[in-house]
Amino acid sequence: MTKDLWIWGTIAAYLAMMVAIGIIYSKSSKGITSFTVGKRNAGAWISALSYGTAYFSAVMFVGYSGSSGWDFGLWAVLIGIGNAIFGSFFAWKLLANRTREVSRRMKIKSMPQFFANRYQSRGMKTFSAVIIFLFLVPYSASVYKGLTSVCSVLLGIDDTICMILIAALSAIILVVGGYLATLKADFVQGIIMMVGVAALIFFVMRSDVVQSGGGIAGMWDYMKAHGMQPMGGSQWTMLLSTVFMTSFGTWGLPQMIHKYYGIKDAHEVKRATVISTVFALLVAGGGYFIGSFSHLFFGADLPAQGKDYVIPLMLKQSALPSILLGVILVLLISASVSTLSSITLTASSTFSMDLVRAKFKPDISDKGIAGFNRVLCLVFVVLSYLIANTNTPILDMMSYSWGIISGSFLAPYALALYWKKLNRPGAWAGMIDGFALALIPALSKIILLCMGNTSPALLQNLAAKGPVFAVAAMLLSIVLCFAVSAATQRSHPAQEYKAFYEAKAE
Repeated sequence: MTKDLWIWGTIAAYLAMMVAIGIIYSKSSKGITSFTVGKRNAGAWISALSYGTAYFSAVMFVGYSGSSGWDFGLWAVLIGIGNAIFGSFFAWKLLANRTREVSRRMKIKSMPQFFANRYQSRGMKTFSAVIIFLFLVPYSASVYKGLTSVCSVLLGIDDTICMILIAALSAIILVVGGYLATLKADFVQGIIMMVGVAALIFFVMRSDVVQSGGGIAGMWDYMKAHGMQPMGGSQWTMLLSTVFMTSFGTWGLPQMIHKYYGIKDAHEVKRATVISTVFALLVAGGGYFIGSFSHLFFGADLPAQGKDYVIPLMLKQSALPSILLGVILVLLISASVSTLSSITLTASSTFSMDLVRAKFKPDISDKGIAGFNRVLCLVFVVLSYLIANTNTPILDMMSYSWGIISGSFLAPYALALYWKKLNRPGAWAGMIDGFALALIPALSKIILLCMGNTSPALLQNLAAKGPVFAVAAMLLSIVLCFAVSAATQRSHPAQEYKAFYEAKAE
């Protein structure tokens, strides 16, 4: 069997399996509750792997691991370790069970509903629904772009064809099966990702390029000779900003928090915490570890196609076995499809439940809104595909999306789980100011695209600082939530929000 047949055969088997999962679970997704949170009885393995596959996609494997490996060398592994410790272990430990309990008791299906119930604010519900739908689209688009560089290098197929195939697969799983199909698909895809990353580490480390370059010791020597060891203050600022944004940023992302809604009980949460952490350590740690050897492959000369092509070209030069190349492509497709499914389901269900039903058609039935949600999923996939075809780097789209959403929502959501005195003015202050600060790099990028070659250096610098502004926005939001709530306790006392913690929703 030829190399191409091995690769395409592996991909075809994967695609057939995903379509089968979507069809099988289509019968279980009748109403909007089933479509968005299932039956709220998901076990530890399914929930943890669904969380992990939503967390890591081609954006991490291709965009971040390649770019960070090129900029920071072996130090890039710290990002993967941070993702495992802060983005997985502490996220599950501190947020999962409390979110599971309150979402079940208050019948919450989305983050805007969480805010509406907690802060007694319809305006906050509408604002958060709009932000989620608008700014998850560029994140979804960045996932598409991450896959195109891999497919163009390893398969030699047109970028557009690749994106159409991925969009079609994501649409089938979601439109046909909904939340239950997504969970089952994520479980299968999570297993594929773990096996694929482990095999990839083994073969890349055994490749002639890495062996002749001296392996880890050789890369460390290269870093010493080229100003990457020790790193300067600005390098550490960017590295740590990336660690914090990609780790704590998950605490405010609705598609990640959504995974807590459907988990069965506290016992399953404890098990899922361990599984999720191990998964992140292997997948994220392994991904960044591979990217950290990029200079052994290319020296000091960045590939002409840019940082988005570092990892694909590394894989091509590693002379991997044909069957493993097929598995690696399936790994990247799996990671990306699961992330796309989570993003699309979250954005579309938020729009349908918290805008369409809440403001325009309150009498629509659960079955009707579930059907409308399927249409929205398809629309979201198409919008993501269109934006992915614009000339915008992967990391820009991803960092702007994560920064704006987490900068707006992390503090009002996470603090509310523990601090009963957080009131509506405090939450609004944290939400609005966090949003405004995180928006600066994205606005700078838009202005740059409009101005072309005449753009000033200041705007270029701001546009490249997405992770820094994202972390600053999260911190500012936390500070304002505390400060404004403390200053307005008399006008908005904690008793106003007592029902959120004690009463049951009707």
